[in-house]
Amino acid sequence: MKKAQDEVRNFIGDKGKVTESDIDNLLYLKMIVKEIFRLHPPAPLLLPRETMSHFKINGYDIYPKMLIQVNAWAIGRDPKHWKNPEEFIPERFMDSSIDFKGQNFELLPFGSGRRGCPGIYTATTTIELALANLLYCFNWKLPDGMKEEDINMEEGVGLSLTTGKKTALNLVPIKLF
Repeated sequence: MKKAQDEVRNFIGDKGKVTESDIDNLLYLKMIVKEIFRLHPPAPLLLPRETMSHFKINGYDIYPKMLIQVNAWAIGRDPKHWKNPEEFIPERFMDSSIDFKGQNFELLPFGSGRRGCPGIYTATTTIELALANLLYCFNWKLPDGMKEEDINMEEGVGLSLTTGKKTALNLVPIKLF
């Protein structure tokens, strides 16, 4: 968090708030968002797809009209594609061309192709802008008596097909300005 706050605060300076035009310059913040989407995709199972023709995958016959379910959660944690897949390491995206817009199949939080999520740009812009402003305007601490190791990052069931934290994250904001 300190590294992200330093990046945001050094770039924004005394402007008072982060704007949408500032986001492209906050590279570490963008790496954090990619890592969040890798570990916690908005929908762990993408919308089903129907096959159009017969093909084989890993020795299995896939016939026309079969429904295919893509597990974005498992793809983001696949040790064949990610070193230490269970760890939160935003730096893994440093000098990496991998994005979450559907062209890199090791990171598909919004799906891919014609059936990709139409809200991808609204979602990412909102998340990046909100996170940047929260990091810029506040320092954060845990409630009295709580330690970092007490934070539970388990996922629970969200609305419809989404996931959320099993238990709420409680932090105390300390306003700077």
